[in-house]
Amino acid sequence: MKVAVGVATDVGLVRSGNEDAFLVEPPLFAVADGMGGHRGGEVASRLALETLDALQRRGVGTLADRVREANRVVFERSVRDRRVAGMGTTLTAAEIEGGTARLVHVGDSRAYLLRAGAMRRLTRDHTLVDQMVRAGEITEAEAEVHPHRNVLTRAVGTEPDVAVDETELGLLDGDRLLLCSDGLTGMVPEVQIRAILEATPDPQEAADRLVHAANRAGGLDNTTVVVIDVRGVDDPPAPSGPAAGSTTAGPGVVRGVGLRRAVLAATIVLVALGGVGALARAWIEDRWYVGVADGQVAIYRGIPAEVLGFRLSRVEVRTDISADAAQALPQYAGLSEGINQDDRAAAEALVERIDEDLRVRAGQGDATPEGG
Repeated sequence: MKVAVGVATDVGLVRSGNEDAFLVEPPLFAVADGMGGHRGGEVASRLALETLDALQRRGVGTLADRVREANRVVFERSVRDRRVAGMGTTLTAAEIEGGTARLVHVGDSRAYLLRAGAMRRLTRDHTLVDQMVRAGEITEAEAEVHPHRNVLTRAVGTEPDVAVDETELGLLDGDRLLLCSDGLTGMVPEVQIRAILEATPDPQEAADRLVHAANRAGGLDNTTVVVIDVRGVDDPPAPSGPAAGSTTAGPGVVRGVGLRRAVLAATIVLVALGGVGALARAWIEDRWYVGVADGQVAIYRGIPAEVLGFRLSRVEVRTDISADAAQALPQYAGLSEGINQDDRAAAEALVERIDEDLRVRAGQGDATPEGG
């Protein structure tokens, strides 16, 4: 199955931080919308998707099993660290393999299918107003403007266990899937979403236009969208263009998750071609990741790869954090492969989170709540 992917996220016009997160790591695609204050929401959405990604690459369980494990990880962090107590996140994900999309869903982020000009929602909101609509207490139109329309009845990380909705969908060439946070659906009516998806063939342009539409309508919330186009049934899916790592990503976004498999191959080709070697070297020098050096967590400059015997990275910072201990946490299981970051500051922040998570797991986390 071949797919082309576009992704965009934006903080909006009102919020001070972006609590949304996205994951583009074929065959897995996901959107999460954190809650629990700026810090709590950002931690919850990031932690849930990092855990989902790590378990996916290790081939652990079903997609629903991985969401339940992500729930456990977020809940455990919330209980042990009072600074993020009560945090949680929505999570909507699609795993696309062999002409089939397996969908999992918790919360009020959504998945849609556009097929032959008709769009239908593939998920139902786990909200108070959705329950009221189903009970016949209010209409769909009333639900759209109800003061409690954002009250969730189910979220990842707020309870020890979570019920996960599961759906399996057969895909056809030409199908378009949309995963989005409620920053889009809360601002842009479905008829307009469908019109943008129909009128914009390129998935990245469609993603950008959807986020722009949400901001033009007021931008009251963070908005994140992942647009997935089905373009064949022969090869494994691969991201295209900016989907490998959003340039519009705000805090809390799982950044560059597709970088290892998409951009890396192109960079290796650039290095091998003498005429553009300088360009490639400049690009590599601008990359950062957190990995393992001599059994300890380390910050690297470059990319986690080797070409013709030449390593394309170097250690910039060595820590005293045990890599084995870090990789025992599901969200950091991919440390030995390298966890890509936007810049040095982001890499240093990730190292701090690893250290904090290890101390929280050991029962030594800082119990002093943050202000704000």
